[in-house]
Amino acid sequence: MDNVMTGRICLVTGATQGIGLVTAQTLAQQGAAVIIVSRNPARCAATAGEIKRQAGNPAVDFIAADLSSQHDIRQAAEVVKSRYKELHVLVNNAGSTFGKRQESADGLEMNFALNHAAYFLLTNLLLDTLKASLPARILNVSSEVHGWCKGIDFNDLQSHQRYSEMQVYARSKLANVLFTYELARRLANDPAAQGLTVNALNPGVVKTNFQMQGGFLGRLSKRMGNLFVGVSPEKGAETSIYLATSPEVESVTGKYFEKMKAVPSSKASYDEDAARRLWQATAELTGLPG
Repeated sequence: MDNVMTGRICLVTGATQGIGLVTAQTLAQQGAAVIIVSRNPARCAATAGEIKRQAGNPAVDFIAADLSSQHDIRQAAEVVKSRYKELHVLVNNAGSTFGKRQESADGLEMNFALNHAAYFLLTNLLLDTLKASLPARILNVSSEVHGWCKGIDFNDLQSHQRYSEMQVYARSKLANVLFTYELARRLANDPAAQGLTVNALNPGVVKTNFQMQGGFLGRLSKRMGNLFVGVSPEKGAETSIYLATSPEVESVTGKYFEKMKAVPSSKASYDEDAARRLWQATAELTGLPG
């Protein structure tokens, strides 16, 4: 076991399959204490046990939570804070697509709830713990499809008026990047947060079951990933692992990464007014102060 992450505590959401699983496995192999968060309790327990065995690292914990549910997110955050006084790496990775419009338990459109609001709420609930653990890092897994969306429609944030699977998913991935950049700006102005970084990343098209709840986009992405251009989960996880562990990016914040390099994101992702509006709207929808 490479012990470069010994003494570090890392939380990875959506860590029972795909790039989340590989990320959690690798962090454990490098000596980190790892907390995996996913929806199915039995699968969480089995995955944690397998990571312990493969990594030879007993410090693997799990919390079962449906990350489309704000109640579950709040409960998971409380469990983390009760068990751990520090948190050095938060990897917001869980996500999916939905072929038809669905609503979460909180009445939010599911792409918005799971792919964006969950990142926003969990991160904000754990910010004080991250600030107490400096240096610390936040990673938000987005997608190159964020560039398919030309902006956030604040008049139809929950996609009531029209639902296009591709556009709604792309919007949620654009929201990840807008959230990342706005959080980076806020942390830069917080004296207590110096040493806490936040970056977004594109893992590429990955051979994974990530989008099994999706409709056309999920089927297309899965077929492309498996038959044509997809990379393995191990390859897809490389940028997440790099951002979580590399000393090269210890002080890098507010960037978008592909293939372990900072690259420009879409034009719409740099709209600071939209980022502020999205922050305020999401704060209201999740019961947090703006």
